[in-house]
Amino acid sequence: MMKRILMFFLLFSAIALSPIKASALFEQPGQNIYLPAERAFVFDFQQKGNDLTLNWDIKPGYYLYREQFKIIPTQASLGQIDYAKGTDHEDEFFGKTEVYFQSAHINIPILSASNDSSLQVTYQGCAEAGYCYPPETLTVPLQAVAAASLPNNPAPLNNSETTASPDTAASQEALSSKGALPQETPDNQNHDVPFSPLWAILIGIGIGFTPCILPMYPLISSIILGPKRPESLKRIFWLAMSYVQGMALTYTALGLVVAAAGLQFQAALQNPYILVGLSVLFILLALSMFELYNLQLPSSLQTRLVNWSNQQQSGSYIGVFVMGALAGLIASPCTTAPLSAILLYIAQTGDTFFGGVTLYLYALGMGIPLIAVTLFGHKLLPRSGPWMQYVKEAFGFIILALPVFLLERVLGDTWGIRLWSMLAVSFLIWAFSLTLNSKNGWLRTLQIILLALALIASRPLQDWVWGSPTAEQQKASIKFQQISDWQELSQILAEKRGQPIMLDLYADWCVACKEFEKYTFSDPQVQAQLSQFLLLQADVTDNGPKQKELLQKLKVLGLPTILFFDAQGNEPTNARVNGFMNAERFEQHIQQLQHLQQQ
Repeated sequence: MMKRILMFFLLFSAIALSPIKASALFEQPGQNIYLPAERAFVFDFQQKGNDLTLNWDIKPGYYLYREQFKIIPTQASLGQIDYAKGTDHEDEFFGKTEVYFQSAHINIPILSASNDSSLQVTYQGCAEAGYCYPPETLTVPLQAVAAASLPNNPAPLNNSETTASPDTAASQEALSSKGALPQETPDNQNHDVPFSPLWAILIGIGIGFTPCILPMYPLISSIILGPKRPESLKRIFWLAMSYVQGMALTYTALGLVVAAAGLQFQAALQNPYILVGLSVLFILLALSMFELYNLQLPSSLQTRLVNWSNQQQSGSYIGVFVMGALAGLIASPCTTAPLSAILLYIAQTGDTFFGGVTLYLYALGMGIPLIAVTLFGHKLLPRSGPWMQYVKEAFGFIILALPVFLLERVLGDTWGIRLWSMLAVSFLIWAFSLTLNSKNGWLRTLQIILLALALIASRPLQDWVWGSPTAEQQKASIKFQQISDWQELSQILAEKRGQPIMLDLYADWCVACKEFEKYTFSDPQVQAQLSQFLLLQADVTDNGPKQKELLQKLKVLGLPTILFFDAQGNEPTNARVNGFMNAERFEQHIQQLQHLQQQ
């Protein structure tokens, strides 16, 4: 008896601690167990002088997306908006995002406002059980405050839309959005390209072993030391370091200038046309690494810089420093393409500190072999040979990775995977071709490994060529008739076509809607059960007036919601599907509806 009481107590406690998931145990199809948005996310605000605080009390089992906050001031100027730190959240379709559980707070400095001023605040959230709400928009009236200049604030925001992003307190650009979750389009993150400044030093070292640079180290070393080699290793080291620091100064200045310019054009760099243009430029830069053409400064300008460098005094710190600074401007065919690629990348980030550090480390990497040669002699250098050209071509493939990354953001994941596959297969075939003339046993093993990797990397291309179903094709496995508003739906229902109807309400910001597409609607048995239905779908991603009217008329709080209508255009009781259902449950639900209609 005591065991039964204990088991009952544990079961009751588990249900009490998990209200949403537990209530699903007793859920019947058609019953919406989710709270309305205004109750799931209770909003409040408070203004004290120039400080405005927006607060959301979030019920257990629900969360808000940080990236979906949008604030539009009317007749008011705002300072830099401070968003509280959220919690990392990851799902299959949108990747890692930042969300708020329990509560969310936004602090907004008001630089100026009148009694007619207001803020339009938009937010959007979901339930953990897999139910998402359309973006909600509220109007917050403001109290009049005199124009004020708050310290440490950027330029005021005047009647422009601000959007929260993970890397910035507030975007200070006018942005347009469809109210979607993080999408496959460019966002506002400054460092979303897979590159670290520490890679710059490795690239610099690698560039030092290209055929344009490596043979020059002994010559540069002798110029640095002058006709009389100093006996002190300490002086030799600092002379070499002075040359490298002069070269690094030039590159750092380039990085700062380009990054500062990037701050002005960062919004333009998110434009798909600009991204395509940058990709073409990266491809042209990469082709120069394959000896298709030479990319360098005009010979007349190079001659002037060389003559100026020759006028400097060897063996002196100042003279050597100036030599290094001028050497940074004399771009060789091997360094121009990688340097241009890094500069274009820095322009995209718009971060001056990041740009300066990246170029400094790049120059330092190129200078490390020079310091070693100056200290210990050219015997440390490997013997020149064809391998130096191979190093140069390898950097060509590295540069080609940058346009692939940029084009992936324009073309989407499917084509992005195909482009990465093409690049990987090309690199592996190139590496395989380098080993063909060798008879070493271990290289034969390497050839087998390279071919195996090429076959694996080519899998997305095989699916594309031979017609294997992609995610888009699976999504289209069920052919929906699209409708746009309530009037169109009413007309179809009024026609009483003698055929049952299923209406799928879909939105890009609905995670479970995508789960329905991938896991439920793609199931052959589900497709067979739905073959007798007229399949309608309404895309409410925009959440515009027509979409809002449709949701209000249908009394839909959020998505996913799937509605069923009988042959007479009436909606049966408890026929709705609220929240995600796997293929098995959804098939059972359809069978139950068919059984009820036959009675």
